[in-house]
Amino acid sequence: MPDAQQFRQAWSQFATGVSVITTREADGHFHGMAANGICSVSLNPMLVLVCVDHRRQTYQLIKRTQRFAINILAEHQQAIAEYYARPPEKRTGDVEAPFNFTQCGSAVVDGCLAYMDCHVVQEVLAGDHTIFLGEVDEIQVNPGRPLLYYQSAFNRLPQEG
Repeated sequence: MPDAQQFRQAWSQFATGVSVITTREADGHFHGMAANGICSVSLNPMLVLVCVDHRRQTYQLIKRTQRFAINILAEHQQAIAEYYARPPEKRTGDVEAPFNFTQCGSAVVDGCLAYMDCHVVQEVLAGDHTIFLGEVDEIQVNPGRPLLYYQSAFNRLPQEG
């Protein structure tokens, strides 16, 4: 029978992009968490999903607001990913993470490769996570190169040429 360590080790072999999921707190401030449990689901309608651990503050915030934004980070944004991977109480403010706001009021990371601002259309309970299925309300795509996560470490694509 496989164990949790083997499960984590197996998934560390899957290279992913790095994202920050943002949502709003009750007082109007924004909240973020680093995530790689995201994917596209449908083109028509445009649907995406994010998987959020029930122990994360983000889980309750998305349930309350029914909104989230996916920010796909560029290779120069590793410090932002590391900052939002920490629990909120361990975020010391030592990272400059400039944000802009979408027409729907979601916070998006300035300079990210792409963002998608979404509203929740369905929630699926899946073990200790909920899968939030979101319909995309706004998209922006920017030039750049992706920040990657592979074998439990941040990576970059090799330079072309």
